[in-house]
Formats: sequence, C-alpha cells, structure tokens
Amino acid sequence: MSATTRPFWIALGAVSIAFHLWLIFSGLVPNLVSRPIHMALALPWALIFVAKTPAQKISGIILTLIGLIGCGWIVANHQTLGDQYGFLMGNGQIVLAAALLLIVLEMARRAIGWPLPTVAAIALLYALFGQYIPGEFGHAGLPVESMLGTLTIAEGGLWGSLTGVSVNIVAIFVIFGAVLNGGEAGQGFMNVAGAAAGRLKGGAAKVSVVSSALFGSISGSASANVASTGAITLPAMTKLGYPKRLAAAVEAVASSGGQIMPPLMGAGAFVMVELTGKPYVDIMVAAILPAVLYFLAVWVGINAFAMRYDLPGVPKEDRPNLRSVVITSAFFLVPFTILLWGMFGGGYTPQYAACLALLAGAALLLLDADLTVDLPRSKQRFADVCLNAGRQVAMIGSIILCASIVIGVLGLTGLGVKITSLLISGSGGMLWPALLLTALACLILGMEVPTTAAYVICVSVAGPALIELGLEPLQAHLFVFWFALLSTITPPVCGAVFIAAGMVEENWLKVAGTAMALGIGLYIVPLAMIANSTLIELGSDPVWAIIAGLKVAVGLTAISYGLIAPRPVWQRIGMVALGGALIFAAGV
Repeated sequence: MSATTRPFWIALGAVSIAFHLWLIFSGLVPNLVSRPIHMALALPWALIFVAKTPAQKISGIILTLIGLIGCGWIVANHQTLGDQYGFLMGNGQIVLAAALLLIVLEMARRAIGWPLPTVAAIALLYALFGQYIPGEFGHAGLPVESMLGTLTIAEGGLWGSLTGVSVNIVAIFVIFGAVLNGGEAGQGFMNVAGAAAGRLKGGAAKVSVVSSALFGSISGSASANVASTGAITLPAMTKLGYPKRLAAAVEAVASSGGQIMPPLMGAGAFVMVELTGKPYVDIMVAAILPAVLYFLAVWVGINAFAMRYDLPGVPKEDRPNLRSVVITSAFFLVPFTILLWGMFGGGYTPQYAACLALLAGAALLLLDADLTVDLPRSKQRFADVCLNAGRQVAMIGSIILCASIVIGVLGLTGLGVKITSLLISGSGGMLWPALLLTALACLILGMEVPTTAAYVICVSVAGPALIELGLEPLQAHLFVFWFALLSTITPPVCGAVFIAAGMVEENWLKVAGTAMALGIGLYIVPLAMIANSTLIELGSDPVWAIIAGLKVAVGLTAISYGLIAPRPVWQRIGMVALGGALIFAAGV
C-alpha cells in the first residue's frame, strides 16, 4: 500500500464500518441487498489490496469491476429476482452467475490460498457433472439454470444464511476487535497478565497464557494472536533464559485457545448460532468451562516444565505498577462490560450490544494510558482501525462466501446426506469410532483451511451423523469446532507453531512436539465434553457442570504432569492412566 493509495483504503474501510453499523441500527434490509453489498465492499480488499505484482493488481481491478457489476445488478433487481425462484433466465444471467462464482473462488484464493477454493471448485464440478458418477455418490443431475441460480440469485448459496452471519454478526465483532486493538486495550491485556502472573514460577510463560486468552477472545485468530502478543512475550521469555522451543510452544498453544475463549470465540461461534439455532449467549455459556479447562491444562503444563527448567518470573522492575494496570485495563473492561451488559442485562442481540461496546471503544481511542488527548495520534488510530477492520471483514467475508458454495452444493445434490451415511456405516453405527473419524477429518481439512471454514464444512457432513448417533446438536458442534483447531499446533501443517517458531528462530518440529504436550487439552477436552455431557450445561445445570469440570480438571492435571514432569517412567504412565480414567470413566 503506497502513500498515495492509503487515503482510498482508509475511506473504503470507513465505508465498510459505516455500512455494517447502519445495518444493525436501521432494521430490516432485504438479504439480496445487504449480502451482495457486503461482497462488493470485500472485493477491492481481497483482489487489489493483497496484490503483490502489477499483473495481480491489473487482474484484481478487472475482476473487482466485474464483481461490482454483478453485485450491483443483484441489488438493483432484488425484487424481480425473487419471482424467478432461483432459476436463471437467459444466457446473460448464466454468464453473470458463473462470473460471480469464479470471482468468489479467486477472492478466497488470494485471501487464504488454494485449499478452500479447490474444495469449492470440486463441489461445483460435482454439481455440474455428478450425474456421470456411478453408484450411490452420483446424483440425478441438475439443470445449469437451476443450479447456478440457486447459488447466485437466491438465498441458497452465496447469499445464504452463512453469509448472513458474516454480514450481520461477524463483521460487527471484527470491527469491535479492530477498535480495541487500535487503542490501549492490547497494552491493558499485557499489564493485567503481568500483574496477575508475572511474579509466579514460570511467570513470563503464564503472562503469555493470560494475555493470549484475553487478546484471543477478541481477535479469534491464532496467527494474529501469536504475531501480536508474541511480539512482547517471546522476547521476554527468551531474555529470561526460557528454552526457545518452550517459549514458542507456550505462545502457540495459548494463542490457539483464543478461538475457544468466550465472549467472542472468533467467527466460528456466530456461525454456530446460525447452524444450531441456539442463542449466542447459550453457546458462550456452554463454552466457558471447556475453555477454562484448556487454559488450566496449559498452566499446569508450564508448572510441570518449571520442574525441568529454571523458569523465573518477570523481574519486579519489569512488572506494571498498580496505576498503570488500573488505567489500561479500563480500555478493555469498559467496552467488555457494556458488551456483557447489553447481552445479559439489556436483553439486546449480540450484534447490537457489540455496536454499543464498539462506540465506547472508539471514544476511548482519543485517550492514552496517561489519560491525555492527542488529536494527531487519535487520527492515526482511527485510520488504522479503518484499514484493519476493512481488511479483516473482507478476508472473513471471502472465506464465508467460498464456504457457502460448498454448503449450497451439499444441499442441492444431497451429498451431505450420503457422506453422513458413509460415516455412520464406516463407524459401525458406534459413536466413538465416528467421533475419531470426524476428528481425523477435521485435522486433515484444517491443515490449510481456516478454522471457521473447516468447522463449517466438517459439521455440515459429520454433524448430522453424530447427532443421529446420540449427541445433542450443541455437543456435536462444539466437538467439531474444537477439533477444527487441531491443525494450529498439530503437524504436519501447524500455522501457530510455524509463526511462533519463526519468531524465535527455532526448529518448528521441536516447537510442535512441545506444543502438543502443553496443549493436550485441545485433544482431550472435546472428548471429555462427550464423556461428561453436563460439562457444557453450565447455564441449565450449573452444579453438575461444575462437578464435571472439577473431575475433568483433576484428570487433565494428572495427564499434563504425567506427560511433562521429570519423573520415573512408571509414575508418568500411571498418572496419565489415572487422569484418563478420571475423565472418561463414569462420565458425569
């Protein structure tokens, strides 16, 4: 981004923010108006902003113009298109529909690489030519006008409910995160973490855990979390003599937990609202205990590593003073309090509550940690918020639009039902084999696909099978959502580990091995949610949920110490076995 184009991108980001806020405050807007405009605002970011060569820029401009024409045509004709019931009329509409689908594939490719658009392209080819596949995995054939029309001029593909989540909920929370990150909230997270954990044994690592849990609850991205909090915590740990592989593993594992940490939990939680029909507040409350257990396992793992190495706390002179903690923590506590009050006390929708919190956060951008006002600095902050919010909304929009193609094809062709049947038959109709097959599918799909997209695709095909085998819908969705995170720390492709290892210049395989031991909760807690179904019932049955949580906490502690602590092998095996028995025997 050059200095000459920067004002354009700032203005475009401001328009994107204003549009998504206006949608929340204005009331009902037709879906075939709001959702194509959402895509239109994402087009320049996904196709031009990320361009690295002149050829990419020129092609991006051309594709953006074509995409704007297509989105604009749908907005202008949204009323008459409703009368076509997803059936294209004439070659012109067919060409336009095909162009929109191809542009969405290219948006996703430029935003996140080949894997997800490849899956979507295969899905489109299956919809077009699946009638030629012999056996049960073929389909009866779909008229091109109907297939492309359902995906592009009706609410069954690009403009489906998944895109609605991106437009109406995810975008607002992404903007909220950009506003918090634009001011002193990030430093507030670090100060609270430093004051709470800095003096403890392994304190520098525990600061990383606490700050990443806090920061991750608004960023919802493991990679963004590593890059931001890691820039502070990793040098602090290595300077104190922590082994590089341990420092990087702590940051990767703690940052991965941000996507499962309420209140925001990244985009996946909002998609879960749409797919399960459960209120957002119910999902957030259900996710609290499992998230706490995950970070407990990381904390315990650090204590166990402290038995191997000398892991000092943060020196007193480097810890924040009380005044600094109190003032900077207000920069995230005030917006968070407004958000939680809006959802629980005011009875507002999550997106409306987020708008109120966002406006409070924007007002706080005027102040710094000394409570002084500096207008040039504030102007720079608002510009950065516009840039970051516009780019992040577009990236998530590109992912969700592309995933919507896959979901649309699954519905059109009945492929989802067929894969569900295959999963049930492959597991012999037994729940636990089906869970392990689903976990493997999540790991494979999540290797190169963002967590939200991996969750959406996996739950679309595996979710019905798990529910048919006896799981409650929310259990099945949380299970898949957690295992969609596996690839952040599990080889061969582990994004959070790669970034953290690169930042400390350590072999990524060593980091991955340590991260898998520290992050053992990511593998065990989803299974514990199945074995102890009351674990996610904090809202409806708090007493039994807490009892189940304590049982799992003791089991996780034993397993973490067994895997990491320097004890005789027979003791370590015994601790892991004891922990496993506590978690899985006689589930609560």
